[in-house]
Amino acid sequence: MQTQWAKPEIVQWCQYLLDSYAYWVKQELIQRHDTPLDQAERLFSSPLAVASHGAEDDPILNYGNQTALNLWVMDWKQFTQTPSRLTAESVNREERSRMLEQAKIQGYISDYRGIRISSTGKRFLVDQAIIWNIHKPDGTALGQGATFSTWSYLR
Repeated sequence: MQTQWAKPEIVQWCQYLLDSYAYWVKQELIQRHDTPLDQAERLFSSPLAVASHGAEDDPILNYGNQTALNLWVMDWKQFTQTPSRLTAESVNREERSRMLEQAKIQGYISDYRGIRISSTGKRFLVDQAIIWNIHKPDGTALGQGATFSTWSYLR
């Protein structure tokens, strides 16, 4: 079975994700001195949690690196079939929705803090997350990405 991050459509998605991050945040998420395939591997292996969803009305997760998959306790297939809203408990979804809308309007936000829940019910607090809009070079909206390096498990 081919590694998911190495599939051409995922390598392309990673380019949109990385290019959009650089556009909004004015810095690179990872080192980008080599091929798109190398970048996709580096992003997948990054210690930062990186996830994204599409632009559907009820967005579905479409990318999660290994750190994100580990945090949410899912494999690639399960993760990429999950509605993005289900990464938060129902009591936290309204606040999550407001944050995503704010990022959509501004292009990105860089100080998000919120509680998320894994597929096993384990809750964790995400701190200093960056949420950004993902778009094609022509400006076509594709979805939103999120990255964070700080989280703590809750009791």
